[in-house]
Amino acid sequence: MCHLFIELSQVHPVLDVRSPGEFLHAHIPRALSLPLFTDEERKVVGTAYKQQGKQAAIKLGLEYFGVKMRSMVEEVERICGSFELENQPSTKRTILVHCWRGGMRSAGVAWLLDLYGYRVLTLIGGYKIYRNWVLDQFKESYSFHVLGGYTGSGKTILLHELEKRGAACINLEALANHKGSALGALGEKRQPSQEMFENLLASALIKANAKEAGIYIEDESQRIGNLQIPMPLWYTMRKMHVYFLDIPFETRLDYITDEYSIHPKESIVESIYRIQKRLGGLETKLAVQNILEGNFKEGFRILLKYYDKYYTKGLNNRIDAESLIHTMKVEGIHPDTNANILIENIKNTHGKN
Repeated sequence: MCHLFIELSQVHPVLDVRSPGEFLHAHIPRALSLPLFTDEERKVVGTAYKQQGKQAAIKLGLEYFGVKMRSMVEEVERICGSFELENQPSTKRTILVHCWRGGMRSAGVAWLLDLYGYRVLTLIGGYKIYRNWVLDQFKESYSFHVLGGYTGSGKTILLHELEKRGAACINLEALANHKGSALGALGEKRQPSQEMFENLLASALIKANAKEAGIYIEDESQRIGNLQIPMPLWYTMRKMHVYFLDIPFETRLDYITDEYSIHPKESIVESIYRIQKRLGGLETKLAVQNILEGNFKEGFRILLKYYDKYYTKGLNNRIDAESLIHTMKVEGIHPDTNANILIENIKNTHGKN
C-alpha cells in the first residue's frame, strides 16, 4: 500500500494534514502541508484524548475543524489548480491524504474532500507506516558504481554529466545540502533533519533503482555535515567497486580555491576552527593566517593535504580494498572526458567478473 501511495504521489497532490511542526521536521517528498490543527491545537486535542478519552477529543477537534472547512476546501482547489490532471473530470480529481497514523485527522479531511467531490485516497497507517517503508529501503540490495577521488576532484560535476547522459545517479551531498568537508556548508541551504534526509534518500533510491545499469554514487564518509548515511546503506556502498579519480594535487588545489575563495574570510576561518583538533594547532594557525591575509591557495593547500590523508585512510579501510579500488589517472577536471574514462573502466571491471 505504501509503495503504491508513493507511486501515485508522483502524479497527484499529496496533502499532509499533520501539524505545521510535524511537517517542518520531516515529510514525504512532494507532499504539501494542509494542517488540520495548529501545533497548539494538536497539543490540546492530544491532552484531551489522554485525560478524557476519544469522544472528548473528537468534540474538541470538531470545534477547531468546523471553522476551517471552507478555507481548507478552497486551499485544496488552489493546490489542484497547479496540477495538470489529464483525463480527469474536475469533480473526480484525485487527492492523496495522510496524517501520522492514518487515524482521525486524515479521516476527517478525507470525508470533507470526498463530500466536495474529490476522489480521496488515504495512506493506511499514515506517515508512521511510510517511515517504516523508508527504513526498509536502506536494507535492499543495490548495484552501485562508487565514484571516488580526493577533495577537489570534481566528482559532483561528473555525477551531473552522467545524469545528463541518462544514467541513474544519487547525489548524497545535494540531498544533505553539504559538500562533506569542513567548508562543505558554505553557500549551502540549511541541512534537513536526519529524518527528512532519509526520506529524500529513500525516494532517490527508488527512482534510481528503476534503471538496470547500476547507480552512480559518490564515495562518502558515513557522516555528511550533521547528517549520517543510514548504516545498512553505507555498508552496502563499502562493498562495491570504487572508481578512483587520480587527479594531480595542484589541479585540485586550483579547483577548490576557485570554488571556495568567493566566500567571506570569516566564514572560512570559522569552518577551519571546527576541525582544529584533527587538523592540529600549527596547521590551523597557518591556514587561518593565510586565509585572513587573502592567500587562499596556501590556506587551502593545508586543508587539502589533511583531507587527502583522511580520505586515503577511509578508502583503504575496506574489506578486499585491493580488488575493489580501481584507480583512473586523469589529467584534469573535465566531466565529459572523465565520464568516458569512468564508463570504460566499469565495462572492463564487470567484464572480468
